[in-house]
Amino acid sequence: MREPAACEECGERGRARYRCPRCATAYCSVRCCRTHRERCAPAASRERDREREQGPAPAPHCPAHGPWALQDILGEEDEQDRVPLQRLKLLGESEELRDLLLNPHLRQLLLTIDQAEDKSSLMRRFMQEPLFVEFADCCLRIVEPPEKENILPE
Repeated sequence: MREPAACEECGERGRARYRCPRCATAYCSVRCCRTHRERCAPAASRERDREREQGPAPAPHCPAHGPWALQDILGEEDEQDRVPLQRLKLLGESEELRDLLLNPHLRQLLLTIDQAEDKSSLMRRFMQEPLFVEFADCCLRIVEPPEKENILPE
């Protein structure tokens, strides 16, 4: 796996895992994204002015290349971490996962993460909760089943 580039906002080396969908500038965090977005916004306002004058630009030929396409978020180095859609669909078919999601406490934890600004620190905190760990382990078992070669014979 290739080392991430330096963040073009704060300059921290090896941290830029995300890219601006407008200009492809590399950045490392929500804070750097917001800083960049403030400077990148004039290009967006020029685009809106052009649309008012000429009408909307033609739609992209592929919906995957929308304003926040997966390719903008994941760089080449993140490709190995991507879970194929076919495996993600297995999550919806899991009875074990469905049973876990019946727990109102787990649902509240998931909603809290979804609505949080700093999701990564909250995830670290919730990984101390046995119920959340059980949920995460269940998800991982579904999308990344253990390889047979790593299982010790009994």
